[in-house]
Amino acid sequence: MVDELVKINSIKDLEKIKANVFNKNKLSESNFKYKITVHLGTCGIASGADKILEQVQELINKNQIKNTLLCTSGCLGFCALEPMITVESYNKQQLIYYNLDSEKLNEIFKLHIYQGKIAENLEPIDSNSPLNNFFLFQESRVLRNRGKINPFSIEDYIASDGYFALNKVLNFLKPEDVIKIISDSGLRGRGGAGFPTGLKWQACKEAKSPAGIKYVVCNGDEGDPGAFMDRNLLESDPHSVIEGMIIAAYAIGSNKGYIYVRAEYPLAVKTLENALSQAKQYGILGDNILGSGFNFDIEIYEGAGAFVCGEETALLRSLEGKRGMPRPKPPFPSNQGLYGMPTLINNVETFANVAQIILNGAEWFNSIGTKTSKGTKIFALAGAVKNVGLVEVPMGMTLRDIIFKIGGGIAGDGEFKAVQLGGPSGGCIPKTFLDIPVDYEKIKEAGSIVGSGGMIVIDDSTCMANLARYFMDFIQEESCGQCVPCRIGTRRMLEILERITKGKGEEGDIEKLEKLANVVAQTSLCGLGKTAPNPVFSTLKYFREEFEEHIITQKSCERLHLKAKVKRI
Repeated sequence: MVDELVKINSIKDLEKIKANVFNKNKLSESNFKYKITVHLGTCGIASGADKILEQVQELINKNQIKNTLLCTSGCLGFCALEPMITVESYNKQQLIYYNLDSEKLNEIFKLHIYQGKIAENLEPIDSNSPLNNFFLFQESRVLRNRGKINPFSIEDYIASDGYFALNKVLNFLKPEDVIKIISDSGLRGRGGAGFPTGLKWQACKEAKSPAGIKYVVCNGDEGDPGAFMDRNLLESDPHSVIEGMIIAAYAIGSNKGYIYVRAEYPLAVKTLENALSQAKQYGILGDNILGSGFNFDIEIYEGAGAFVCGEETALLRSLEGKRGMPRPKPPFPSNQGLYGMPTLINNVETFANVAQIILNGAEWFNSIGTKTSKGTKIFALAGAVKNVGLVEVPMGMTLRDIIFKIGGGIAGDGEFKAVQLGGPSGGCIPKTFLDIPVDYEKIKEAGSIVGSGGMIVIDDSTCMANLARYFMDFIQEESCGQCVPCRIGTRRMLEILERITKGKGEEGDIEKLEKLANVVAQTSLCGLGKTAPNPVFSTLKYFREEFEEHIITQKSCERLHLKAKVKRI
């Protein structure tokens, strides 16, 4: 427990902590010659990174090594190469060793730590390595701290300018000033719809609350197959999300917040619990934050994993202890949300952008991107691509550059066929659109959505009719069942797709599928129901001949192998 005397009350306190961390971890001839960071995200731990950490500690203790600093961090982003460690040496460039096991780690210590020689036979990633393209072509802003800080240390976050934006807001800006900066930046919600963030904040600030209560809610209910953006941020940099929420609360006049996170993310929940506890101990959450007189607190709510709870009104009902089902809009949550009070709800990545925008200014944020889509976007790059991982790119980068420059191209002997964007609510984009820039409008024109950031690469071994069946199976299973078009319509669509992919399709099935898809899209209650047919629309638009071939030849296709590729993350 942190003593009352060391609670943070001013910029001087933040700067003191920052200087202490820098001096403590500084590499020099007299202090530490080497710094080893073991990356412990969910992907790393699943691949054995926790065992690597134990072995590193044993080697340091056994050999009484005093010139090496051992640190941990969250995921570095390059999930395909886990487990990984980063080795930093005094006066030399850092190296990343990957796909580690006990034997390789012994080799690293034998050569690099004991003798100061690079373990060349392990081909570590340096600035000249082809694998460095994964990092080279990214723009790390939201993910600026990945691999650099211990997510269980608030001091590490402060040393990376954490909570400096909050101090600026509470001491020098009025709520309307904060909203203007966010509006001028052009930040749009990163949860899927791309609604202007500043506009949402302004609406919530102006909303009248009958009880004088307003809420701030972080949507961490990440349910798309193949998506792991929110999980990574909450595990690796939880304070960036917390800081964004506090700033939002100040801007709209709220004193209470909730982070709704999937219970299937145990490490994210653990990291968040620790971060909230530390923030309260340091006076960054609770009463009189940073000595400003502003009060705000946050609670974690663990969701049960219902995909529909990613929809904001369903999430709010779940928070209230009710069955997670969407309700008609209007009224919008900004006017009538949690417990009937005005509620600001943004997703994890949106909140993680806020502090950097306040600290660096609106022009810094919108200096990159396109005319209508500013800043960067995080994507979970998965499927039939070599470099599976989490990538952050400027809005406007082409699909080709993301998949082939950063992603390294198609894994195995296959060829690129399509990319699924936006999860079950999105659609497939064929290779003819590889050179379109990734922004909200261009992707929509191509028949998909940016969504929360899932990007599943598909090779030519995948049957697109079967892919549509897979996503419809997921959607039908996850339908809340409240409205007839979604509950019954998706079931009938799935039956037709199953018939076609089993080689039992009939003439007229495609037309029935299209008719049903249009009815579901036009008459479903919520946004998830309205977008449920998108995978069918896009696959029929670009790959109709594959559906027709099944019906004509009466041949079935094997169960979709893509499911295993997606779930391995």
